[in-house]
Amino acid sequence: MAKARIDVERRNKRGGRAPEADARRSRRERLVVRVDYSTVDSFFSEFTTNINEGGLFIETDTPSAIGTLVQLQFQLPGTDEPLKVSGRVIWTTPGAPGEVPGMGVEFEDLDPIARDRVNAVVRRLRSDIARRELPR
Repeated sequence: MAKARIDVERRNKRGGRAPEADARRSRRERLVVRVDYSTVDSFFSEFTTNINEGGLFIETDTPSAIGTLVQLQFQLPGTDEPLKVSGRVIWTTPGAPGEVPGMGVEFEDLDPIARDRVNAVVRRLRSDIARRELPR
């Protein structure tokens, strides 16, 4: 199964420059939800600030190293059960002045149900944005 690729945003929510690489296949949508994640030896609870079909960004002052496998658990809006998925850290940012510190996590091996849930939320977020942008 081909994995979607996410990478950094050109500008983060505070307006700071993010690294230039941008190989993501679809734009990310703003979504702030608590995300619990663990590595081999640590457990964390932070917030995601955006999501797309391929992954999400976790705002954190202590990002894991690039390549780290993480187990994620988060509650998508409009769903009853938390989503439990695996991912891999594919980029980090230390949060220079004007930037949000954190890490980009690419989903790995999403099962069909998890993929459908993520895709449905992303579609709904895009639909909400499109409706707000329509002229009145």
